[in-house]
Amino acid sequence: MDVKTVCLGMLTDGAASGYDLKKQFESTFAHFFAAGYGSIYPALSSLSESGFVTCECMPQDGKPDRKVYEITDEGMAFLLKALENPTPSHKVRSEFLATMCFAHLMSPEQVASVLKGRIEKCAYYANAISEVQSQCSDKWPPGMHFAAGFGKAMTTAIKTYVEENQHLLVDESAVKSTAS
Repeated sequence: MDVKTVCLGMLTDGAASGYDLKKQFESTFAHFFAAGYGSIYPALSSLSESGFVTCECMPQDGKPDRKVYEITDEGMAFLLKALENPTPSHKVRSEFLATMCFAHLMSPEQVASVLKGRIEKCAYYANAISEVQSQCSDKWPPGMHFAAGFGKAMTTAIKTYVEENQHLLVDESAVKSTAS
C-alpha cells in the first residue's frame, strides 16, 4: 500500500488538509507507516488529478489558503479495490538493524549507546501508542484498534529482545557505562 492509498483511507473519516493527514501519520500511523509532507502533498495532488479526491481552498487570514481534500466515489472505489489484496506485504525498514549488522566495526560504547537508544525509543513508542489510544480510540473502527495493539506488541517485543540479547554485541561493562 502506498501513501496515496493510505491518504484515501484516512479521508474516509472526513475531509482533511495535508497538515491534518501529516498529524495522523505522526500519531496513529507512526509505528508502522511513515510519510512526510514530501510524499503527502504529491500524493494528494495525484489523487486530485485522478479524480479520487476533490480539493477546496479555504481562505485564511494572513496565511495561504488551506486546501481541504475529500474522497470521491471514484476514490472510494479505488480504495476498496486496493483493500482486496489478500497478502499485503509487511516490510520492515530498520536503520537500527542495518547499524547492528555492522556492530563489529563500532566500539563497545557506541554499540551500547545505540542499544540503549533503541530500548528508550521502544518505550517511547509504546507510551505514544497508549496515549493516542486513550485520546482517540472511542472513535476508532476495529482495524485501528488492531493496528495499535499490533504496534504496542511489536515495540514491546523489540524492547524485550534488545534488553535480553544486548550481551551478544557488548559485554556488561559497556552496557552499564552507557546506562548512567
